[in-house]
Amino acid sequence: MNVTLYSEFIIVGVPVLQEHYIPVFVVFLIIFLATFLGNLLIVVLVGLDHRLHTPMYFFLWNLAVIDVLLTVTIIPKLLVVLSGHDRTISFSSCFAQMYFFISFAAVEVFLVAVMAYDRYVAIVKPLHYNTIMSSKVCFTMTASVWVLGFLVPLTSVVLASTLPYCGSNLILHIVCDYPTVISLACGDVIAQVDFALFLAMVVIYIPFLFVLWTYYKIVWSVIKMKTMESRKKAFSMCSSHVTVVFLYYVSTAMVYIGLRVESIPPDGRIFIGAVYYFLTPLVNPIIYSLRNEKIKAAADKYLRLKTPF
Repeated sequence: MNVTLYSEFIIVGVPVLQEHYIPVFVVFLIIFLATFLGNLLIVVLVGLDHRLHTPMYFFLWNLAVIDVLLTVTIIPKLLVVLSGHDRTISFSSCFAQMYFFISFAAVEVFLVAVMAYDRYVAIVKPLHYNTIMSSKVCFTMTASVWVLGFLVPLTSVVLASTLPYCGSNLILHIVCDYPTVISLACGDVIAQVDFALFLAMVVIYIPFLFVLWTYYKIVWSVIKMKTMESRKKAFSMCSSHVTVVFLYYVSTAMVYIGLRVESIPPDGRIFIGAVYYFLTPLVNPIIYSLRNEKIKAAADKYLRLKTPF
């Protein structure tokens, strides 16, 4: 029996939209530019304006950097695929894209939890905020987040890259998605898939439970405040983060449903994945900027932008 071992993959994209790739290309180009420029703007403003050199904006700066890296990891190759020029991707490039995308996504999960802790300290322990959230503590937490994020997918992706791929080299997705790629491997991969799923659940649920705990403490602390004005101020301090957390975990839940419900067609899974890949990086700068007076003041100072919001 002859077995063909592949050294490259072909990213199929969205089969149902193949006749409409030009408008789809334009849509993703707009998403890429909006996401890249929006997050880059936050990176530049936080770096330039000394008024934004606080723990909250330091974490926001890291979030914007992650969203820029996520976008650069996925969309440029996707645009090439949609343009029809080259749908192939080398074996090493595919697993590199997979590793970095999963790593950045994991960093984002941990960072969202760190940002929740920052809001918890600011509201529940305001008198001790500067002591607890010192520069050293912020740097240590952020460094830990990045290191953990890059360690989490290492074993799964390395194991996946050592497997022989002989069934097909057609990736029915818009990126080198782990479940889609590993399904092309020869032999039994159930153990690898279960291990990767276990890691994903740990990475998602432990930070999620921590975020729930912090907001339980925040809400309980706000309820005990004596004046309505104090309550409004406290809720306004964490409203942006709550919105980001909600969107992030809703999109994550959609991906989990897409993986577990076998009746969902491939095009549906691709759409669900696209929502997860592109929604939060696109809306994060909007959520954190439009209603943030300090960000708007920095934009006005350095870019001479008069925002209407």
